[in-house]
Amino acid sequence: MAFDLSNTLVVGISATALFDMSESDQMFKAALEADPESVIDNYRRYMQEREDEPLAPGTGYHLVKALLALNRHMKADDQSPLVEVVVMSRNSPDTGIRVLKTIRGDQLAITRSAFTGGESVADYMDAFDVDLFLTTNVDDAQKVIDSRQCAAAILKAPPANAPQIPEGQVRIAFDGDAVLFSDASELVYKTQGLDAFLAQEDALQHTPMEEGPYASLLIKLARLQERLPTGGKDSPIRIAIVTARNSPSEMRVINTLRAWGVYVDEAFFLGGVGKHKVLRAFNPHIFFDDQDVHLEAAANLVPSGKVPYLTRSPLAGLLPALAE
Repeated sequence: MAFDLSNTLVVGISATALFDMSESDQMFKAALEADPESVIDNYRRYMQEREDEPLAPGTGYHLVKALLALNRHMKADDQSPLVEVVVMSRNSPDTGIRVLKTIRGDQLAITRSAFTGGESVADYMDAFDVDLFLTTNVDDAQKVIDSRQCAAAILKAPPANAPQIPEGQVRIAFDGDAVLFSDASELVYKTQGLDAFLAQEDALQHTPMEEGPYASLLIKLARLQERLPTGGKDSPIRIAIVTARNSPSEMRVINTLRAWGVYVDEAFFLGGVGKHKVLRAFNPHIFFDDQDVHLEAAANLVPSGKVPYLTRSPLAGLLPALAE
């Protein structure tokens, strides 16, 4: 039976983002270097020998688990789930058995999957109605971002000592420019400087910014909040914007969200101060940003994902700035 997923948040996640597969990845790379002609057979044998050994959680695991738990809030007359998760892996179906067994062993309510046998999974976003794609593969994430089909992020390695996130709530933090919003304002900052950026944003404070790669995801999350039984601080979904903007550029952010009909729970306008302390306090399941300068510190504390620039964006050719 076909489901209408227009009101469902659909998350596609690679096996390497859901689980810690660093050991098998290292084995594959070593086998490829030692004996390229036999690497597939050696990798298949390696995975078959270990397919009954559960995989450890990866960077995206706790986010997925928390998102799937939202379905307990479904109403009796709901025609579609609140959230659906699809595993999208470059493994073959045969070498993916270990992934599937771990999903079942962990009782994750994931029923759809795609195993592409080494081919890119990026071409299947539309086929699975994906709103957000999480991966550790740079090429796949870039291809998805360039297609503009959905939001995508390259997940950083799991934090060594991540704090415990309270159960019963999904907490997501977003950067602003080049993530939720277009990269136009950030380009002004990086090419013309802070004064020009502030002057422009103040003058355009009542002009909504164009949508960035994560705008559709934020809007989908806002609609999902409307389907949940409680709002405010008790909502099962809590959203924060953590940005290096400050006065007078913060007004354009708030007015843009109003124009989109989106409510966020928290917003932090940091004016160039590091984001990691705020993120540690907010304690999200995931933080999305476009700049390594912010992600390197954040990823040591909370699960974090890098949002690639469009390949044709002028920002892709610029050196990272010290602040957003």
